[in-house]
Amino acid sequence: MSNSLMAARDAFLSRFPEQRIEIDGRSWGLIDTGVPGGEDGDAAGPCFLFLPGTLGRADVFFHQIDAMAPHLRVIAVSYPESGGVVEWAAALPGLMERLRVGQAAVLGSSLGGYLAQYFAAERPDLVAHLFAANTLHSVDGIDQRPPYSSDLWNAPIDELRAGFAAGMNAWRAAHPDHADMVGFLLTEAEGRIPEREMRARLDAIKTGPVLPALSNTADAATVIEASDDPLIPPPMRDAVRARNRPAPAFRFLWGGHFPYLLRPDLYTNLLLARLGIVPLSAEWTKAEDGVFQA
Repeated sequence: MSNSLMAARDAFLSRFPEQRIEIDGRSWGLIDTGVPGGEDGDAAGPCFLFLPGTLGRADVFFHQIDAMAPHLRVIAVSYPESGGVVEWAAALPGLMERLRVGQAAVLGSSLGGYLAQYFAAERPDLVAHLFAANTLHSVDGIDQRPPYSSDLWNAPIDELRAGFAAGMNAWRAAHPDHADMVGFLLTEAEGRIPEREMRARLDAIKTGPVLPALSNTADAATVIEASDDPLIPPPMRDAVRARNRPAPAFRFLWGGHFPYLLRPDLYTNLLLARLGIVPLSAEWTKAEDGVFQA
C-alpha cells in the first residue's frame, strides 16, 4: 500500500539527507538546511532547532523544515544510542558551536519537549525561543507504567516495539482517515529507529531529571498542545502550561500527539508567526481559558 507521507519524506531526504555528527563521543543524526541563499554559516543568523519525540528521527519534521528553510537555517537531530536528557542537553552547546550557531529557536515535541525545556532552563543564553510541544512537565511515576516499568535495556525489543504498534493501530481504528500517518510512524517503531536508539529514547524519559525553573517571557516561549492527544492527558497539559508561563499556549482541537504531521501547514504557520516572520493564521481564536485554539 502506498503511503503519501513516506513518499514525501523520502523526496525531502533526497534534498536534505540525514548525516552523522559526533559530539562528546556520541554519534547524532543531523539534518541542516544551511543558511538561506547558500551563504556560509553565520553565528549571528537566525536558526531553528527541532528535537523529535520517541517515534521520530530528524526528518519527522520534514513538512516544517521544508517550509521554513527559505526563511532561516533549520537544524534537526536524531538522538544517539546512549545517554539521556542530561547528557543530550549538555551536548547541544557543542553541536551549536560546531555548526557555528550562536542562538536557536528550539522546538521539542514529546520526549524532545522535555529535553527542550531542560536545555532552555540550563542554557537560556542559547535559546532564542522555546517551543514546548505535546510534552510533559514531569516524569514522576512514569517508571511504574508500561513500557517504562520494564528493564528497557534488556527487555525483548520486539515487546517494546509491539507496545507502540498497539497504540498506533488503536488510533488508526478510531481515525481511519489517519492511516497514512499511522503507517508512517509504524515504520519508525518497527525498525527505522534502530534498537539501541529506541531503547535510549525510552530510557531518557524513564530516567529524566526534574525540570529546573524556566525564565520564559511571553514573547520568547510557546506551548503547543492538542485536545485529542492520547498520550498527554488534560492535567498534564495544564501543568505544562503552568510551568511555562507567561508563554502563551496554542491548542490544536484535533491532531493527536502528532499535529505537525496531521496539520502541517497550520503548525508551520504557528512557528513562523511566533518568530515574527509571517502573520498568525486567522484560524487561531482565543478560548475562554486564554488558550488560542484552532
